[in-house]
Amino acid sequence: MDDLGGASGEGPAPGFVRVRLDLSYDGAGFSGWAKQTARRTVQGEIEDALRTVTRSAGTWDLTVAGRTDAGVHARGQVAHVDLPEALWEAHEDKLLRRLAGRLPHDVRVWRARPAPAGFNARFSAVWRRYAYRVTDHPGGVDPLLRGHVLWHDWTLDVEAMNEASARLVGEHDFAAFCKRREGATTIRTLQRLDWTRGADGVVTATVRADAFCHNMVRSLVGALLFVGDGHRGPEWPAKVLAAGVRDSAVHVVRPHGLTLEEVGYPPADRLAARNREARNRRTLPGAAASGCC
Repeated sequence: MDDLGGASGEGPAPGFVRVRLDLSYDGAGFSGWAKQTARRTVQGEIEDALRTVTRSAGTWDLTVAGRTDAGVHARGQVAHVDLPEALWEAHEDKLLRRLAGRLPHDVRVWRARPAPAGFNARFSAVWRRYAYRVTDHPGGVDPLLRGHVLWHDWTLDVEAMNEASARLVGEHDFAAFCKRREGATTIRTLQRLDWTRGADGVVTATVRADAFCHNMVRSLVGALLFVGDGHRGPEWPAKVLAAGVRDSAVHVVRPHGLTLEEVGYPPADRLAARNREARNRRTLPGAAASGCC
C-alpha cells in the first residue's frame, strides 16, 4: 500500500491538509471497508477514485471512523485523508462532483472539507451509532427493503428485548460478544441499546458505544432476538456477558440488517485530547493498564 500522505496521528505532516470526508454506501457488493487484494472494498473504491480525479501517481490512504464488515451498510461514515496543500487547493471546489462521476453508484461522498486541528476520523470519535433492522412479519421482508432488513421467523416481544438490553448498557468487557483479535481489548462502553417497532412492523435496534469490537453488534442482536422470540429469558444476555466467554447459543446475525448511522465527535477544542485518550488500552476498574489501543 502506497502512502503519499502525512502522518495519520494528531495532525497532518507539514505541507499537508487533513480533509474530512462524510460518506455512505450500500455494503452488499463490498468485502467490507478495509482494502484487500483482489477483493472489492469501500476503501479501495474511494482511494482509486481519489487517485484518478486528482491525477496522482500513487494512493492517498484513508483513515476511517469504523471499519465495517462485508455486507454492512453505512449512512453516516466518516474518514479523513491527508493531501498536499497545493493539490487540495487545485481540486477543492471540484472534488465532490468529480468523485460522483468516478465512484460506483453504491458509494457516495457527500462532503469534503478541511478538518479542524487535532481531528482524526478514528481516534477523535466519542461514539458510533448503528441501527439493526429486523421484521417478524409472517409474510417475510418487503421486497424493496430486502437488502437492509433481516427476516426473523418468530414473533418478537420488543418489551422483553428492551428489558434484556438495559442490563447490558455501561462499561463492560464484551469478550462474550466479540471475535477476539490478538492484542486488542474487548472493553467497551455501551451507551445505548434499545428497540422500537415502527408503523411498518420493522423492529429497529439502536446501538451506540464509544467503539465496537469485531462482530459485537451482530452478536448482541443475535442474543437479544433469542430473548424476543422466547427461547431465552431477559436475564440471559447479561449472564453471558458476565461469563466472559462465547456461548454457542449466541448467533452472529447476517450483516445486511446493520447500518452505521452516525459518528459523534467532541467540540473542536477537545479533538486532540480525545485523539490521545482513545489510543490508551482500556481496562476495567481494579485492573492494571498495559499496552496501547
